Amino acid sequence: MKNWIIVLSSILILTSCTKVPITGRRQLNLLPEDQMVATALAQYNEFLVKNPPVALSNNNADMVNRLGNKLSIAVVKFLAEKKQSQRVAGFKWEFNLVENKEANAWCMPGGKVVVYTGLLPITKDETGLAFVMGHEIAHAVARHGNERMSQQLAVQSGGMALDIAMMQQPNETRQLFNMAYGLGSNLGAMLPFSRLHESEADKLGMIFMALAGYNPTNASNVWARMAAGGGQKPPEILSTHPSDAKRKNDMDKFLPEAMKYYKPQ
Repeated sequence: MKNWIIVLSSILILTSCTKVPITGRRQLNLLPEDQMVATALAQYNEFLVKNPPVALSNNNADMVNRLGNKLSIAVVKFLAEKKQSQRVAGFKWEFNLVENKEANAWCMPGGKVVVYTGLLPITKDETGLAFVMGHEIAHAVARHGNERMSQQLAVQSGGMALDIAMMQQPNETRQLFNMAYGLGSNLGAMLPFSRLHESEADKLGMIFMALAGYNPTNASNVWARMAAGGGQKPPEILSTHPSDAKRKNDMDKFLPEAMKYYKPQ
């Protein structure tokens, strides 16, 4: 019996192992992506009920929507050329700005992107925002949330399937889902993996903005402004995100690679 379990586990791992576009990193996604998209849509709609989007007549909201459309078109085209369209299969892109003082943005499976107004003073201009939105889109394209959710369900719910977990443990599962997409924080085994995701999304975000016609040369300045914003931050070892200074340095080193994708428009 024990041998059969090992064999079945090995088969599951092999069939669930994929590669992240561009970086080629192998990843393990145990959850069906269509379930992730369905869960994301429910969470997204619930969020918008409590946080109505800023009307498109607002210049900033229009910028978020216009920029998001440029990024999504470029990303979809690029993935199609690389024969990786399955990464965004079923995506129905939406881009909204909401009133919130936090410097935050996120993208859920299915292409639902939200930017908080508190982020705009840090991004400063359309190019800065292009990087941050590209970074968030990268999380969805790379299916980072599926990786994190797979691990957390395995640890906290005994490997329970996502749809069953949503029925039997709705509050706990919604919390896990939000944490998996950067809407919470968690210390422990997930930390190193989460920092890896952030660094990977930085690189993909630089490439995505370049594909959409935005020069990634100054993308790292976003994190420089984050660092200059001050405030007490935990040491990097206690944070799911790399330090602002480390992120800026890593992005500067990656710039020559990102510039290969830059197509001025």
